[in-house]
Amino acid sequence: MKKLIFLILTFLYAGMQAKAQAPAASTTEYFLLVGTYTDNSKSEGIYVYRFNPVTLKFTPVSTMKSENPSYLAISPNKKVVYAVNENGNNNGSVSAFTFNNQTGILKFVNKQPSNGDHPCYIDVDASGKNVIATNYTGGNLALFKTNGDGSLNPALQTIKHEGKGAVEGRQEGSHVHSAQFSPDGNYVFAADLGNDRLYKYAFYPASTTDVLVAGNPAFYTLPAGSGPRHFTFHPNRRYCYLLDELSGKINVFSYSEGNLNELQTIAADKTAGINNKGSADIHITPNGKFLYATNRITSNEIVSYKVDVSGKLTEIGRNATGVHPRNFTIDPSGKFVLVATRDNNNITVFKINQKTGKLEETKSRLSVDKPVCLKMIRIAK
Repeated sequence: MKKLIFLILTFLYAGMQAKAQAPAASTTEYFLLVGTYTDNSKSEGIYVYRFNPVTLKFTPVSTMKSENPSYLAISPNKKVVYAVNENGNNNGSVSAFTFNNQTGILKFVNKQPSNGDHPCYIDVDASGKNVIATNYTGGNLALFKTNGDGSLNPALQTIKHEGKGAVEGRQEGSHVHSAQFSPDGNYVFAADLGNDRLYKYAFYPASTTDVLVAGNPAFYTLPAGSGPRHFTFHPNRRYCYLLDELSGKINVFSYSEGNLNELQTIAADKTAGINNKGSADIHITPNGKFLYATNRITSNEIVSYKVDVSGKLTEIGRNATGVHPRNFTIDPSGKFVLVATRDNNNITVFKINQKTGKLEETKSRLSVDKPVCLKMIRIAK
């Protein structure tokens, strides 16, 4: 009996030793790409950092000089980065960079005119062959074809919007604030803050002329003074969430084969006043359970929502941020929210409670001059 006990203890001890000596599982780390404003700041352009989700520490990796790269888009293969150069006076442009997703190094490829002033948003389709940019002051959107090396050809198509809205000083004309390819790859939707419309275009990638054709309907009209800004689709492709900058509201739509039907309107910004808000950005977690939106100007905060099975939202919390939370991102694992606060030159990390969706503050901060856009990708092995 003693011999048997001795053998069992010896076996257990050997197992413990082997476990102790086994190499620890490697931590999945991410690259954080930061687009900034370079006017009247110390920023040089696009910054790349290494982010460790265990220690919550950032390590500087590289810098790419670029003028006002205020919004970024990452190609599907994670090897090309596109940026708008948000300039006026007929100097609006879009730039292409190759990106080494193992080292985090950017390399300039080329630049093309955006065909409008103050381009503020850019998106790339699932094939990586089509890029769309919106010009805020120009009131239009432009579509570009890409080459094998990721470079941009001159705009193949530029579409001008018309009309104005009810809010003086903000809606004197069209202001196309964002445009995205639909998750099914058949449409492009464009939010126009200036005329309270969400436009729909059928997408024909094989065409050599009219890649975008007005949809049916050509646009969805929002209540006067809404100021639609950014939107996001649910991972299940059945819902769309549109954030209105001026009214501070979120419009929840069902989505099917290019058609949107409104399900709910909920206030993101609850401060006093009408159509004078500063709601900025909206994103949903990869698992589709929680959604977040930022509010600037009247309130510097990020709002948390639970997404139910019908796609509708229920507010679950509000967290103060730094000054002017213009943009934020959710890491690919869905565990963290990183908020860029432009006017106090800071990026703050919040942890997502995986059960409740509420945001928990961490002590992790990253100082960057005038951060505007955040994108994250897994570091390739």
